[in-house]
Amino acid sequence: MTALCGWLVLLLAAGALLLPELPVTSGALVVGELLLLAGLLELVAAQGRRKARLAASLAGIVTMIAGGLFLAREETRFLPNLTVVTFWLLLRVGALVIATLQAKGSAVRRWTGIAAAADLALAAILILGLPLASIVVALFGTTSDLVASFSWVLALSFLATAAMLLQIAACEREGAA
Repeated sequence: MTALCGWLVLLLAAGALLLPELPVTSGALVVGELLLLAGLLELVAAQGRRKARLAASLAGIVTMIAGGLFLAREETRFLPNLTVVTFWLLLRVGALVIATLQAKGSAVRRWTGIAAAADLALAAILILGLPLASIVVALFGTTSDLVASFSWVLALSFLATAAMLLQIAACEREGAA
């Protein structure tokens, strides 16, 4: 089940990269749906964890709450929603750090730590306002810088989560979890 959730989150990461192609008015709703689905998948995967189940579940719940905030908000402009994403990433970092600490002696400890570090780096990028969009413009041409940056942050966080879940599944199969 963990591997299936990992592969599905990987598909969500690919979907997040398509955000610049959406009208801005529907973008926030799609982000909400992506976050809600990713959180649900992470929550399902957490139920199979032997160690750090509560902290891993918390990371999924935080993601679902962020998705719910996007779906519940009246405004669909990305700028105010960047604050939601930044707090979401920071709360996930906290949950994943706890999961990392609780997984001592387990092979999955490294992967939860990597996912926490990735989300911390992404939160720092948003806080510092670094031009991540320049990578998107170089690869795909001119798009809205804000939406492009946002889609990459979301996609990279999903990618880190998917990699973590797939590695946890591999460790579970080998009995090293």
